[in-house]
Amino acid sequence: MAQITAALVAQLREKTGAGMMDCKKALVESDGDMEAAVDWLRKKGLSAAAKKSGRVAAEGLVGVATAPQVGAMVEVNAETDFVARNEQFQNFVAEVAGLVLSVGDDVEKLKAAPFPGTRHSVAEELTRLIAAVGENMTIRRAKRLEVNAGTVATYMHNSVKPGLGKIGVLAALEGSSELSALETLGRQIGMHVAAARPDALDVTSVDPSALERERAVLTEQAQASGKPPAVIEKMVEGRIRKYYEEVVLLEQVWVHDGESRVKEVVKKAGGNLVGFARFQLGEGIDKQVGDFAAEVAAAAGTAP
Repeated sequence: MAQITAALVAQLREKTGAGMMDCKKALVESDGDMEAAVDWLRKKGLSAAAKKSGRVAAEGLVGVATAPQVGAMVEVNAETDFVARNEQFQNFVAEVAGLVLSVGDDVEKLKAAPFPGTRHSVAEELTRLIAAVGENMTIRRAKRLEVNAGTVATYMHNSVKPGLGKIGVLAALEGSSELSALETLGRQIGMHVAAARPDALDVTSVDPSALERERAVLTEQAQASGKPPAVIEKMVEGRIRKYYEEVVLLEQVWVHDGESRVKEVVKKAGGNLVGFARFQLGEGIDKQVGDFAAEVAAAAGTAP
């Protein structure tokens, strides 16, 4: 029997996109014959994933999970919204979200972690799922937040089932208040973040390059007024404060009453908001928008 080396397995994996364990089994079954192993994988439907890897995956689900003082979130993309209703896919996203709690939010480490209830990795389980469902899928990003004393609350907008949906939020709260009160506040903050889309937690965490771009634009606008430099400087600083109110979570107006600042609400509740994260499904991905009628006409050979 031919010796199945790690290099041979890696070569087959590169060639087919199938999981490591599946590649090893294919080579064993084919006595080390590469082409026969490719055929074995194709017959099992396990090499199909490689052919789908170039397709844009902008649909799918965001999943959240919690444990005491820890919260996790993951975005797993697929090609169509139909897959989000697939029970296998939903279970996969839920399991991966749970893994983020212990493994962390480094996507490569996450993909290398053992998939619960199996003897293979998360990446290999994803390859199996791609072959079974017939769409390209990717684990796009993950986030894990932890507090020393308090809670990491979650909120899911457009939920398809508990912990799975289209917009997910984590809110990390510390404080001396009752845990149940912090959790309620955390969910309210999650709803606020989902709606208001802040970029930063506080003024000090605003992206310096974004702030400089904003300052440059505001300065040019103010200079167009023809006012003296001292007045222009005050105008710019006033507009920068307004900018903070738009992009900084703690400076934003609380969506639940339309009057208070988020920082005031948190302080009144005896809490300390130390972090947040917001994942919106497909955010920032260039989606391919096609004309379905034209595609059908082209396939039928009736296009003009």
